[in-house]
Amino acid sequence: MKERTRLILFIVVFLVLYFVPLDRLGIQQAILEAFFMLKEYVQKHILFCLVPAFFIAGAMSIFISKEAVIKYFGPKANKVLAYGVASVSGTILAVCSCTVLPMFAGIYSRGAGIGPASAFLYAGPAINVLAIILTARVLGYELGIARAVAAVLFSIVIGLLMATIFKDRHIKDEDFFIQDESTTGKSRSLLQNALYLFTLVYILIFTAWAKPKQPVGFWDAIYNIHWYLVVLGLVILGLILFSWFKKEEINDWIFSTWVFAKQILPLLFAGVMVAGFLLGRPNTDAGIISSMYIAMLVGG
Repeated sequence: MKERTRLILFIVVFLVLYFVPLDRLGIQQAILEAFFMLKEYVQKHILFCLVPAFFIAGAMSIFISKEAVIKYFGPKANKVLAYGVASVSGTILAVCSCTVLPMFAGIYSRGAGIGPASAFLYAGPAINVLAIILTARVLGYELGIARAVAAVLFSIVIGLLMATIFKDRHIKDEDFFIQDESTTGKSRSLLQNALYLFTLVYILIFTAWAKPKQPVGFWDAIYNIHWYLVVLGLVILGLILFSWFKKEEINDWIFSTWVFAKQILPLLFAGVMVAGFLLGRPNTDAGIISSMYIAMLVGG
């Protein structure tokens, strides 16, 4: 962290502690709500969403060829191909807006341009198959199709804007842990690496599988056996690691996963607490900003 950033942070904390009227009941309730929201977030998202996503991001940063990422997603790659693939690649991932962050960091650390990486970041949670099907079932097929089309189009627009605004932004070695590729992954074929990454995605999908509102049908049947499917995925992953990976590669993977976790988790926790302080948990109206103002500005 730069010294100027530290100074600004110290000043902000000082001003908050100096001027915030902590004796007011509304402020006390909002602070408590921030911790309640963080607790709820940790219980619902960390173990079964973010932890698998961090391991996927670590694998991407270690075992995916940097040259391949630069070729298809780099700043000088074909724009139609790069943005087209980035905007729809989240279709196979059952990720939320938090889970997609480590994956964004994974492809960005491999050399993807900020534009295609941002397109993937935006479209990932909105374009996955489960989200589209759920939207179509609850709100109608028209809105389901509209959501998919809008997610793709807006992700491309946002990616192009990010590429324009941050056109001089490049990955530095100290930004992420980037393994020397002289030996990493050379002992495995492309199919073996693909199967390894697919297994990680498979585990993520079924660990995050939510209980349907209606306890009938195909989705509920999957929910009833989803932990068995997770165990199956872990067994397959264990066999893959034991058979195809060297000890040093596994250590590098775990270390890379930790690097992403320590960079992203503090920012997520801080953001969740700020959201809880300002707005409170859903349906509580316990934040310092009343839901009346939200309804007045964007309701109806």
